[in-house]
Formats: sequence, structure tokens, C-alpha cells
Amino acid sequence: MSQIGNAIEKRDQGPAAQIEQYRDEYAALVPSHVNADQWIRLAVGAIRGNKDLERAARNDVGVFLRELKTAARLGLEPGTEQFYLTPRKSKAHGYKLIIKGIVGYQGIVELIYRAGAVSSVIVEVVRERDTFRYVPGRDDRPVHEIDWFGGDRGPLVGVYAYAVMKDGAVSKVVVLNRQRVMEIRAKSDSKDSEYSPWQTSEEAMWLKSAVRQLAKWVPTSAEYMREQLRAQAEVAGELAAPSMAGAPQMPQPSPLDDADPTYDEGPIEGELVD
Repeated sequence: MSQIGNAIEKRDQGPAAQIEQYRDEYAALVPSHVNADQWIRLAVGAIRGNKDLERAARNDVGVFLRELKTAARLGLEPGTEQFYLTPRKSKAHGYKLIIKGIVGYQGIVELIYRAGAVSSVIVEVVRERDTFRYVPGRDDRPVHEIDWFGGDRGPLVGVYAYAVMKDGAVSKVVVLNRQRVMEIRAKSDSKDSEYSPWQTSEEAMWLKSAVRQLAKWVPTSAEYMREQLRAQAEVAGELAAPSMAGAPQMPQPSPLDDADPTYDEGPIEGELVD
């Protein structure tokens, strides 16, 4: 085979090319409201635009494609704050980096909105120099005052989340102090990794800690819950074999088995449909 042929063959085995190869399968998985072509472009762009991610994905392309399948099922944008793609050391791979998907706080908020029952979701961090007042049983929602022009607001001290329903009612208000957030963080076995969102996007992880708890108390997407039931009924090899001869079989995940390595308290899916 010519050098050009070898180069094309090598290129076509890369993670981005694998996404394109399974375009139809991913398009069939995303919810009906998601533009499948745009979703594919985001996935390809995320891996091609980050050499660290691409190297980790090459260590086990099957794992990478499986994580993308989780994002597709949820209808979340891969490589964004809806669904992080992060390198993570794997004992099973000789402690090489592989790709792990993490549902971000914006992803959980998207799933809440998708149900159609809420008009707004409020999730905010509280910093030391902010003013925060909330008395359960007296106040239907917190009062949070921020001096936007006063300079440094100080370190993070808390986070809260609540939803306003379409009938005007206010959901349960979730309030977490620093100690509670740190307890959640301590459950992450990758919290000290340089690639962990706890290191790269700490504020976003505080926000996620609160909105994840809120998701227990508000309706979530009916289509999403149907996808959960479908996922649980799946068996390996459900997806059609690719047309390219000799191509690897599309890897199958367990039924959306904890898409979030930063929590060990149970899968996000279970919490969302409680």
C-alpha cells in the first residue's frame, strides 16, 4: 500500500473518524428536538480541538464512543458544560488516560427544562462578601444580594438552587454550605486529578452539587425517562453493524451507568427520576 494509502487508513481509525463512521447510529439515539448534524459537529470538534482529549480517546476508542453514546441518549452537547469530556487514568488500561463523560450542571438544568413544568431554574454560588438570607418555612426563596461593582466577592461559601414552576409555585430550595460541598467533592475518586472539573471548573461543580439535589424535587423530561427504560432493555449488539468492512462494533454501555465519575453516591439518572 502506498504511503498516502497508509496515511488515510491511519487517519480513518482516529476518534473523530469513528464518530463520523457511526453518524447514523448517534443520530438515531439523540432525542427528537436535538439537531443530529450539529451534535455530530460538536462531538468531532471537541476531540479534534483538544490534543489531550484525542490522545486519551485513542487509548480506547470504544470507551470514548460509549461515553458519546451516553451524551447522545441524554441529548446533551458533548465537550461543553452540559457534558464534559475529560481524560481519566484507568487501572484497567495500565493507568493510561481514557475519556470519561461527566454530566455538567448545565446538562442537569437542560433536563429539568425539557420536562416543560418549570419556567425558570435558579442556581447560584454565594461568596463571602455577598448578602444571603433564607429562612425555611418563612421565605419561599432566598434573597441574594451581590455588589457587582465592589471588587472581589471573596471565596466560595455556599450554593443554592430552586425552580419556579409554570404555575408560579416555587420548588424546594436546596442550600449547601462549604462543608456539604466538600463532602460531595470528597466522594470523587478523581478530585485531585489535573483534568478533574473540581480542579478546572470548581465553581461549576459547586453549581452542579446544588442542581443535582434540586433534580430530585422537580419533574424531569418524559422523553428522557423513556430513554432510561429503553436503555435498561438493551442488549449488546443492538446497533446496526457499520457498512465499512472490518470496522469495530459500536460499543455498548451499561444502562447509562453513572456517567459521572465525580460522584459515587449513585447514578445521576436514578436521582433525576426519583
